[in-house]
Amino acid sequence: MTNSARKHKTNKIKSIYNNLLAEFKRGEIGYSTIAILGQSCLGSIAVILLLMNDMPTVIKMVQLFLVTVFCMAFNGAVLAQLKSKITFDLLIAAISVSGFIIIMNLA
Repeated sequence: MTNSARKHKTNKIKSIYNNLLAEFKRGEIGYSTIAILGQSCLGSIAVILLLMNDMPTVIKMVQLFLVTVFCMAFNGAVLAQLKSKITFDLLIAAISVSGFIIIMNLA
């Protein structure tokens, strides 16, 4: 991949992120409410799959810790009414961690 192709791809991802962030800021109260419900459900699905899987206890507890910390960080950011960018970034992180744990435990 050429340097200009990488820049174009990076700019496109950054553009999508900025558009989503602007939309989140516009309707922050509503989107935060929906996001709390959605990411909590996704986190609980990740935890259920994690606990149903047969793996060493230490690995299971580390994964459980990660899901719990990221989900609670987002919930805390909403309750503390932190800046929109921080809240949105924590939402992306919580969804990413939960999604990654789900994919790891389905395989």
